[in-house]
Amino acid sequence: MLAALEFAFLITAPVFFIIISGVVFKRMELITDAFARTGSDLVFKVTLPCLLFVKLVQTDFQRDLPWLLIGYALLATIGVFILLEREADRRLRHPDERGVFVQGAFRGNMGIVGLAYCFSAFGDSVVAPASIYLAVMTTLYNVLAVLTLTRHQNQHKLDPASLHSRIFSILASIGKNPLILAIIAGVGVSVADVWVPQVVLDTGEYLAQMSLPLALVCAGASIRLREFTTSRPLYAATLAKLVLVPLGITLGGIALGLRGEALGILYLMSSAPTAAASYPMTLVLGGSHHLAAAIIAATAIGSLFSTTLGLFILRSLQLI
Repeated sequence: MLAALEFAFLITAPVFFIIISGVVFKRMELITDAFARTGSDLVFKVTLPCLLFVKLVQTDFQRDLPWLLIGYALLATIGVFILLEREADRRLRHPDERGVFVQGAFRGNMGIVGLAYCFSAFGDSVVAPASIYLAVMTTLYNVLAVLTLTRHQNQHKLDPASLHSRIFSILASIGKNPLILAIIAGVGVSVADVWVPQVVLDTGEYLAQMSLPLALVCAGASIRLREFTTSRPLYAATLAKLVLVPLGITLGGIALGLRGEALGILYLMSSAPTAAASYPMTLVLGGSHHLAAAIIAATAIGSLFSTTLGLFILRSLQLI
């Protein structure tokens, strides 16, 4: 029992303390909002793609990749999305809150927090399966987010021509996502057995090493406690994102026979807090951006505790 608790704590504690450091540094004015935005941009466009590319080009893809994990995650996420849409229609009165609730409840921050959890739990061996999982699920998350926000958008706020233009712009940006492009490039180079100069790998490694620390510090600095609003959709989305969605998806994975690293990836990715990218997408497509910000902040803090508990239970049952 104590060994399981130690395992869970050692995975989530470093992530927790680095995020809290970002909050503290912001309070001390050691970093600013501009720094957080610029740092997050640097991580998303440069350092994290470098980390994924460098790791993937050195990965042997002759080994079996967990296609069962990825296929199940796709189907499970779509199923969760349909259930959330149904509940939003039934229980939420305001259309502006429905799409934001659905997006906040299923769309996780896999690229930063999810990956950080996976690396902390399993080390470099998790790079290939976690990266493929990230590429596939990030694409699905973006498509589903566009669908729910568009579906629930009040039509008087946005004329159809403008709405279609914005949707096309978002879908086009998915194909230009630096993380997805880095994963495709890394897998392609590895499978084609293309020689990569050591100096390129070493340079990429230096950039890669600051990815997760910088990303987590900026995530902490971006938390806005003032955005919290006491509302039913906030509580419902937070409960769904931190408990109900990862619980349902993980139980399905267990029933399917997933164990060890594959089950760990499934749980850690699905239990990650709501993605920060959900806020600007809400601004573009309409909806309650205040609710979106509150969900991001609430899940960012709450996931550190709920994920630790989930890991403790899975470890105690010897499932991971």
